[in-house]
Amino acid sequence: MSNEIKCPDPFLEVRVKDVDLNPTLLAMCAGYENNQWRAQQFASHLLEWLPEFCLKYSEIVGIGAHNMVKLLRNAATFIYDTEKVANRGEIGEIILHAIIRQEYNTYPFISKIFFKDSPNVTVKGFDCVHVVNDSDKLELWLGEAKFYKNFNEASREVCIELQSHIENDYLRKEFIAICNRIEAQHFASQRILNLLNRNTSLDKIFDHLVFPVLITYESDTINNFSRECEELKEGIKKEVYDNYRHFVKKVPPIKSIIHLILVPLGQKEKLIEAFDNEIRKMKW
Repeated sequence: MSNEIKCPDPFLEVRVKDVDLNPTLLAMCAGYENNQWRAQQFASHLLEWLPEFCLKYSEIVGIGAHNMVKLLRNAATFIYDTEKVANRGEIGEIILHAIIRQEYNTYPFISKIFFKDSPNVTVKGFDCVHVVNDSDKLELWLGEAKFYKNFNEASREVCIELQSHIENDYLRKEFIAICNRIEAQHFASQRILNLLNRNTSLDKIFDHLVFPVLITYESDTINNFSRECEELKEGIKKEVYDNYRHFVKKVPPIKSIIHLILVPLGQKEKLIEAFDNEIRKMKW
């Protein structure tokens, strides 16, 4: 059921995928073209996810030739109606959205956009709310994304947030916010409402929660190469596992599954600039 709407074609390449670890580890990168890290191509790919990232479920399933351009422009305008281009945290959120959709077969449940009252409002809380709704399995994916240059800084910040976000009071408030924004026609709506009922013990809810954690960072290995080769692959693998070991020293104990997702970048600013240019073309 969660695959009823097709994903864009894959773009990021898997460099490491280790499901035997706890947390699990996935690392993906954009690769090179004409001896350059593919910032422009990466930005273009992220825009392919914009409708699914921004729109409500009812709008996604109702997209057609009659409203496609309008909905896409509305999404672009709302998410990016600002002149501040320093950080662009939305990029990290879209990357997280795209990866868990393609690699873990999740489906968006609540768009974070609808936690905003207006453009430019910073929304606290989980960076994505997805669901896996198989007949024998119900999972609520609550994601954290850090679109950073420095891995150690990102790792420290995301672990602090995870610690605060798994507190009982915080989770209960987040569940209320999610339930208040559920669309009745969403295929997982009733199962999630039943799961997040205030009378359900958090012990039972934790059995159905999954926490994907995305960290981007500027990679020395990526920037030391200009094309794919075996040395690059080995360098990325070593770098990723070193960063993984750093992360697990800080991550708080959580009763649920954690998936650590690493995306090493060339230059963060180049990706921001490319994305900014692309999305401005789509606005009203």
